[in-house]
Amino acid sequence: MSEPRIVATDRAPGAIGPYSQAVIGGGLVFCSGQIAIDPVSGEMVGETAAEQARQVLANLRAVLEAAGSGMDRVLKTTVYLADMADFGAVNEVYAEAFGGHRPARAAFQVARLPKDALVEIEAVALAP
Repeated sequence: MSEPRIVATDRAPGAIGPYSQAVIGGGLVFCSGQIAIDPVSGEMVGETAAEQARQVLANLRAVLEAAGSGMDRVLKTTVYLADMADFGAVNEVYAEAFGGHRPARAAFQVARLPKDALVEIEAVALAP
């Protein structure tokens, strides 16, 4: 078994703490949670959960691609919402991002997310 490999890309926001954007190990890509930070400006984008979800999923896609994987190789996601009332709107954006691919998923309302984000998504995908 090979050693874990750290994934880093400037096409997604850098980690805002002591963690990696993703780690590849055991044939899987473990992506840290992404929030709606623009990788160029470093600022949060989107006023609504749906707008933020678009950026979150773009960030997730960039990390997966940097790992040599992709959205079509995602096995499981976890969606964290500041307000479960936003589930439907986020779900529409999520469905667009994944197309016909339907990974396993869990969704939770949480008390607070980093930088007061409205949505955060983490993923586990097949490695290349």
